[in-house]
Amino acid sequence: MGRLTNARIGVLMGGRSSERDISLKTGQAVHQALVRRGYDAVPIDVTDQLHRDLDDQKIAIAFLSLHGPGGEDGTVQGFLETLGIPYTGSGVRASAVGMHKAAAKTLLAAHGIPLPAGTVVREGDRSSLAKVLRQTRLKLPIVVKPVSQGSTIGVTIVRRSSQWKEALALAHRYDPEAMVESYIPGHEAAVSILGTATGSPKVLPPIEIVAPDGFYDFSAKYQKGKTQYLCPAPLPRKVVHHIGELASRTYEVLGCEGAARVDFRITPRGRPYVLEINTVPGMTETSLLPMAATQAGMGYDDLVEQILKSALDRAPRFARIVSKE
Repeated sequence: MGRLTNARIGVLMGGRSSERDISLKTGQAVHQALVRRGYDAVPIDVTDQLHRDLDDQKIAIAFLSLHGPGGEDGTVQGFLETLGIPYTGSGVRASAVGMHKAAAKTLLAAHGIPLPAGTVVREGDRSSLAKVLRQTRLKLPIVVKPVSQGSTIGVTIVRRSSQWKEALALAHRYDPEAMVESYIPGHEAAVSILGTATGSPKVLPPIEIVAPDGFYDFSAKYQKGKTQYLCPAPLPRKVVHHIGELASRTYEVLGCEGAARVDFRITPRGRPYVLEINTVPGMTETSLLPMAATQAGMGYDDLVEQILKSALDRAPRFARIVSKE
């Protein structure tokens, strides 16, 4: 298959979020794949000079490999729209809502998608654990995490009341709002979704994540060999079908485009709960999206091209039209 475009592609990576290092790995892998396929692609480490860098490099398309705040929350998406530069993945609204766990939960709950019960504790509220448990009718253990972060950064499973203050302080270090949710025992799984030109998103095989101590934290995610990834997930067929449907509905309700990944907890009885959606999934060698794509018969370079299509599909809506030459 020939190249989809001859336009210059800027692979945006790095940035200032706490996921900078992972973003650099994602961006480097994506850039190498584009070069292997013969595209005119250049890596761009995002700084406050992004506008100048895009202009100097004459970038016509942006391939977003940014994770976390500033790259996955609609900020850079809106910036690129003002410049008329098509970009990969979800648009401003879906990115912003998807990144803000509380906003996403509100929207998804309105569409009947099952979610863990919980609340938001703002910095300075001085809410005691007893008060939060009483108001939410939750019981320990609970999960405390920043409202707008990824890669399980700042997340604590609170099993004892003595952990509460430290868990809340850790979450508030990354965000003035902390999400407090019920802990769902059982399995952890992820379902990746790929947008297609035909309309219906493609649901990739689910992956079950078996992490040490049952907690898929940052080190479990990114230290090779520390976590088991079972793909396709050895879950009952009914559960696999159900989480695939829920992932697709989550993607559509939020208005996502391109690639996304929906994370689940599944009870021992097979009841799934949506934890969150990632609108710029990782593309490193240990990332879940490429793993699921491989299981579906799609190589890494093919996956990158499929994501690139989301920018080309967006191009006609922009001032700078990018077409196959």
